[in-house]
Amino acid sequence: MLDVLAGFIQELRAAGLPVSLTENLDAMEAVKHIPLEDREAFKYALGATLVKSHAHWRAFETVFEVYFSLRAGEGSFDAEGDGDGQIPPDGERAEGAPQAGAGGAMEALTPEQLAEMLFQALMRGDEAMMRAIARNAVTRFAGMEPGRPVGGTYYLYRTLRNLELDAVLERLMDAARQEAGELTSLEERLERDEFQERIERLRKEIEAEIRRRLVADRGAEAMARTLRKPLPEDVDFMHASRDEMAALRRAIHPLTRKLAVRLARKRRHGRRGPLDFRNTMRHSLSYGGVPAEPKFRHPRPSKPEIMVVADISGSVAAFARFTLQFVHAISSQFSRVRSFVFIDGIDEVTRFFEGVEDVGEAVHRVNTEADVIWVDGHSDYGHAFETFRERWVKEVTPKTSLILLGDARNNYHASQSWVLGDLRKQARHVYWLNPEPRSYWDTGDSIVSEYGIHCDGVFECRNLRQLERFVEALA
Repeated sequence: MLDVLAGFIQELRAAGLPVSLTENLDAMEAVKHIPLEDREAFKYALGATLVKSHAHWRAFETVFEVYFSLRAGEGSFDAEGDGDGQIPPDGERAEGAPQAGAGGAMEALTPEQLAEMLFQALMRGDEAMMRAIARNAVTRFAGMEPGRPVGGTYYLYRTLRNLELDAVLERLMDAARQEAGELTSLEERLERDEFQERIERLRKEIEAEIRRRLVADRGAEAMARTLRKPLPEDVDFMHASRDEMAALRRAIHPLTRKLAVRLARKRRHGRRGPLDFRNTMRHSLSYGGVPAEPKFRHPRPSKPEIMVVADISGSVAAFARFTLQFVHAISSQFSRVRSFVFIDGIDEVTRFFEGVEDVGEAVHRVNTEADVIWVDGHSDYGHAFETFRERWVKEVTPKTSLILLGDARNNYHASQSWVLGDLRKQARHVYWLNPEPRSYWDTGDSIVSEYGIHCDGVFECRNLRQLERFVEALA
C-alpha cells in the first residue's frame, strides 16, 4: 500500500500538482482513519490533504482512477464497496434474462436481453446492475485486445455506440409518461434530468471499466503517462484545445486575484532601505549615545506605468487575449495601463477596458472592433511599430514599461527594429514576450533577435504560469 501511495504522489507531482513532503505525510495519516474498502472516502481523504486548488481536481481524479483502478474481485477497492458486479435476486431480474450466477449470466444474454436489462437497471436506478452491464458491454462491444496501442476514448466510443443510449433515454421517458399518466413540463424536465444523470453514471462506469482493463494490460505507470493532462496554468496558449481554452478562462480569474494580493503585500512589506543616520543617532540617546538600534529609510516603490503592444493575428491571438485580460485584471497594481493591438495597422484599445467589470467582454470587443488592418491583414511588425512611434512616442516616459507581445514573424517585411531602439531610450524598460518555444525563434520569418537587442529582456511566455511569473517580477 505504501509503495502504491508513493507512486501515486510521484505521478501527481509529474502532472504538475505541488505536493510537499508535509502533505504526503498528512495523506498517509488521513488514510489511517477511514475504511480502505470505501473507495469514495479514500479518494476524498487523499484529495483533502493533497489538492490545494479546484483547478487541480480533475488532474487528481485522473491519476487516482489510474492508480486505484483495480479489477472487480481483486480485494480492496471494490467500485463502491457493495459487492460490485452481483446479479440481483431472481425476482428482480429483467424479463427474459437467463437464470444463472453472477459469473456467467451476463455472457449468455442476447443483445435484446442485454438491452432490456439495461433499460430496467436505468429505470430503477440499480447501481449494482449498471456496473455489471458496464463490464459486459465493454467485453462485447469495445473490442479490446491485449497489447493493442489504442486509447481508451476509442473503446468508449465503440461501446456507447452499440448501447444506443439516446434511444434508451427516449424509451425511459415514454415509460415514465405511461406510468404517470400525464406529466407537466416541469415534471418531464425533472424526469429527463434524473434519467440523464443515471445514464452519465453508466457512462462513467464503462469508462472506469475500460481504464481498469488498460491498467491491467499496460501497467499503472504507462497509463498515467498516457492520460496525463497539463494543469490549466501549464496549457500552451498556442495549441490549446477548446476544452483547455475554457479551463484557461476559468483559471485566470482566481489567478489574477491571488497575484494582485501577492503584489500588494510585496509592495507594503518591501525590503528596508538605506541607513537613516540622523534617526539612528536620535534614538541612540536613550542608550547613552550607543547606536544599538539602527534605523533605516523605508523605500517607497512607485507603481509602474504599463503600455502593452500586442500582435492579435493568427495563432498568437489567444496569447494576446489572455495577456491583455491578465494585465487589466490586476491593473490596480500599476499606476496606468494602456493597450495597443496590431496586425499590419495599429490601434489603441484602452477605451474598451475603461469602466468595465467583465474584462473578457472588453477583450472580445478588441478582437471585433479594433482598427488593425492597414493593407492585407498579414503581420507587419515594422509598419506597426513605426506608426506607434509617430503617434504615441511623446507619451512614452521614463516611468513607462513597454511590453511587446508576439512571435515576431514578420512575413519578410522590413523589421524597422531601429524604432525599438528609439523607444528604449525614452522608456523605463522594454520587454518582449514570445509565446513560441525558444527552439522556434529566428526560424523562417521569425526575427526575434533583431528586436531583442533593443529590449531589456525577451521571454518565452507560453502559459499562465510563465505569464504570472513575469508580471510578478515586473510589478
